[in-house]
Amino acid sequence: MHRTTGRLADGREIIYYDEAAPRVPPADPRELPPAAAATDLRFDPLLREWVAITAHRQDRTHLPPPDLCPLCPSAPGRPTEIPAASYDVVVFENRFPSFGGGRGRCEVVCFTSDHHGSFGGLTARRAGTVMAAWADRTAELSRLPHVAEVFCFENRGPEIGVTLDHPHGQIYGYPFVTPRTRQLLDSARRHRAETGRCLFTEVLDAERRAGIRVIRSTGHWTAFVPEAARWPVEVHLYPHRRVPDLPALDEAERADFCDLYLDLLGRLDQLYDAPLPYVAAWHQAPARSDRDLSYLHLQLFSVRRSAGRLKYLAGSESGMGAFVNDVVPESVAARLRDLG
Repeated sequence: MHRTTGRLADGREIIYYDEAAPRVPPADPRELPPAAAATDLRFDPLLREWVAITAHRQDRTHLPPPDLCPLCPSAPGRPTEIPAASYDVVVFENRFPSFGGGRGRCEVVCFTSDHHGSFGGLTARRAGTVMAAWADRTAELSRLPHVAEVFCFENRGPEIGVTLDHPHGQIYGYPFVTPRTRQLLDSARRHRAETGRCLFTEVLDAERRAGIRVIRSTGHWTAFVPEAARWPVEVHLYPHRRVPDLPALDEAERADFCDLYLDLLGRLDQLYDAPLPYVAAWHQAPARSDRDLSYLHLQLFSVRRSAGRLKYLAGSESGMGAFVNDVVPESVAARLRDLG
């Protein structure tokens, strides 16, 4: 894999991850206005959580037709966010960031130049290139003094709220440790104080012993539906070796993940004979705290609860944060095992 860096017309960074040979990043011919202003971060003292106010994101591109997709390669007379005529995997700073201006950073990850593709349709080699990009960006962003946590994720499908159809994900460099991560680490800290053991390891070991919610286990990874799944479809993927983040995985673990994940995505699209909308979220250690408590894992979940129905976050979930799941986790796991 070859990594080369360039700049877009407004000064944003763009990084190409090429599989065959290094490239000279082409110039961006566009005339762009200056990058968006810094995020307005506000602290909620009742929940002790940060909220980002991003009025500039109201004007971001929303579901353009394929011939106007900003994530496709540039063509004569049609420049896009990627000046190159082709690419394997590319990462660039978001033009409409949720965090930025010295208060975090947001990047877009394009998995393929094929507008009509998907992560599940990638080759194992290309999935490995995406993993290498995730690891590289995690390491780079973690070194920035204003980034406290790095979050790699993919939103797929308009039902999730995707605004661009092109196969892509995002990377957030948060200027704070997120509420979800703080809660996970608080639980892990309490468990270690009470038992002297790792909470995440014990959860993984219990699921592997029980087997009833395991979808597939490989030499280095296990995919399972959690016992207390909040979402109609929810799968967690854990490496068998406890590591804090993506850069800490070795080559064998990365290759094994790609095999398992591509297989899982294929099964998920068979659940309702249609592309499944989902969020795939990497949980990594904070950049500079509690790394000894953390355990890298991927959480994938979907709002699809049946062939023609979605789960909406209604009063209990939205108002009180108390989830009610209409789908039995063991039944989802059984169906996914059978679809292998």
